[in-house]
Amino acid sequence: MTSSLAIVGAGLGGLMLARVLHVHGIPSVIYEADASADVRSQGGMLDIHESDGQVALKAAGLYEGFRKLVHPGGEATRVMAPDGRLLHDEADDGKGGRPEVPRGELRRLLLASLPEGTIAWGKKLVGTAAQADGSHALRFADGTSATARLLVGADGAWSRVRPHLTDATPVYAGYAFVETWLHDVDRRHPGPAATVGGGSFFATSPGKGIFAHREPGNVIHAYIAVCRPAEWFDDIDVGSVRTGTPRIAAEFDGWAPALRALIADSDAAPVLRRIHALPVDLRWPRKPGVTLLGDAAHLMPPSGEGANLAMDDGARLAVAIATHGDRVEDALGAYESAMFVRAEAAAREAQALTARLLGTDAPHGLLRMFGHDPA
Repeated sequence: MTSSLAIVGAGLGGLMLARVLHVHGIPSVIYEADASADVRSQGGMLDIHESDGQVALKAAGLYEGFRKLVHPGGEATRVMAPDGRLLHDEADDGKGGRPEVPRGELRRLLLASLPEGTIAWGKKLVGTAAQADGSHALRFADGTSATARLLVGADGAWSRVRPHLTDATPVYAGYAFVETWLHDVDRRHPGPAATVGGGSFFATSPGKGIFAHREPGNVIHAYIAVCRPAEWFDDIDVGSVRTGTPRIAAEFDGWAPALRALIADSDAAPVLRRIHALPVDLRWPRKPGVTLLGDAAHLMPPSGEGANLAMDDGARLAVAIATHGDRVEDALGAYESAMFVRAEAAAREAQALTARLLGTDAPHGLLRMFGHDPA
């Protein structure tokens, strides 16, 4: 298979790139490792920012469709002390600039906007090579291959396209999330439901924290953060409700019962997510016919920016390609120069947020961010 423009990865960034290219009349092919769109869960809620994610959706002609996905009340925010004292409670007045939407629904909106045949499913990339004519050869796990004049790595944290440009690899950030889910919460888990409220929730102290979202369908999705060496988690079967969940809950001994219930009462097997990041100031020299976007280009700790940056990257890259016409290298150079600056600023902000949430001053740094002056 030969294509002028190949995108590796059908995440939000890759889909946005393909969609905005389509809006400008430029075809592309996305190669995605998953066998289908619904083969695995696409995660929880995303807050989509006015300054980047929403701008990208407007460039894609999908803003109105996005607004229909917004979760009412999702911008409400609570901060609680480990002992259950409410420290900050902000209602969603509908005027905020970061409405919450389910990631899976947003992805489906992008998928539905692409021409049939844009995505080649079940194509797990195992290798790439630059060819003498300037094209790129792609090899897939199923034994097939493809070539492309322009290759874009939108393939996430462990990108197989990234080594074309840099030898940088993600490094463990010093903590992990354990994800839990409580279902039918108003009836079955009234304590955690009343505690979390209708939007985002934070309970944090130095080295550990519980972050949660109220999601559509009467679900609470929680992220239990624990600052421990990566190897510490190897000895825990985190996915076991019988043995793993109590071990994680033990890290929160002394916390309020409704907070510990967000860990101990999970209705689904918890999932471990070790957090990794690329260097905040990552750059690479321009190499013909290949670039990166999203986590492949600038993986950083969770801060609410990742999905927004990925979509912004995709839209900006598509516009650069459309604007520069046959001058593809000029388009890639312009895109990368601006992307490096945006990504470094966002990565530094993500580091600062991590310090507020889990550093020695927690939760006071977070409260200051919300306008409080803790004693």
